[in-house]
Amino acid sequence: MIEIGALRALRSVAALGTLARAADELGFTASAVSQQIKRLEQQVGVPVLAPAGRGVVLTPAGRAVVEATPEVFQALERCAEAGRSVAEGAARGNLRVAAFSTAIRGLLAPVLPRLSARCPDLRVHITEQDPDQALRAVDAGTADLALVHDADGLPAPLPASVTRRHVHTDVGDVVMGRAHPLARLDRPLTSADLTGHPWVTSPPGTVCHQWFRRLFADAPEDPDVRHLVDDFSTQLSLVASDRVLALIPRVARPPLGEGLVSRPLRRPPKREVHATWRRSAGASPAIRAVLTELAPRAHPDDAPR
Repeated sequence: MIEIGALRALRSVAALGTLARAADELGFTASAVSQQIKRLEQQVGVPVLAPAGRGVVLTPAGRAVVEATPEVFQALERCAEAGRSVAEGAARGNLRVAAFSTAIRGLLAPVLPRLSARCPDLRVHITEQDPDQALRAVDAGTADLALVHDADGLPAPLPASVTRRHVHTDVGDVVMGRAHPLARLDRPLTSADLTGHPWVTSPPGTVCHQWFRRLFADAPEDPDVRHLVDDFSTQLSLVASDRVLALIPRVARPPLGEGLVSRPLRRPPKREVHATWRRSAGASPAIRAVLTELAPRAHPDDAPR
């Protein structure tokens, strides 16, 4: 009988290219993953991996095994869901959720009290992961549900075993001190309004830095960037003390306090957030309970001005 853990290990190695990376993703040591692969080879009767430089590659037999794993995992998931359905659809047990950091802060954390009140027997375990890593975790079965955002306006490609639902549209606003000249404007801000003012922004390589650069795509000169800071709470402290502006996603925004205000943009940058889970787990009462709480809700800044 082939061990399920060995199949998960082989699939992770196939996706990541090395035993060490697969071990990090699965939470094992590289030695433990290697032993799982060796047992799988004994069970299948042929080698499934071959060395390739510092990494490994699948043999033709190993590739065939990996291509067959989705059906195996979906069948196991259906078995588990059949057992859960006996409990009259009650959400209980452990639910493993992977999400990027600002989704944890702005989407998951606020709904946990309601979820706990509705489903007292459900325990949610949250792990911070970037979207691509979170999708792999759902596909591999090391996470049950993931929150991911699109990359530069393009939805992340989904593995065949995974489906998704839109849960949030995240919008960027400009934050400033109450005494800032732009704070007196009672209308959405334009790129022309923002020209000539100093900024604190997220570092290059982040979604928010891409948003920021687009604000000035048609500007005649580069923006005056005084500070590069990844943490949004730290950005707000600089806005309060150094009269700079900051572009901050609503889902990531900490409380502003009395000295700061936010102003919307005429053409605000946006990103779509989706919940993703394995298709075979669609009947899970726990997943359905979390999706219910994550249903899109209006943000106070969406109100007409």
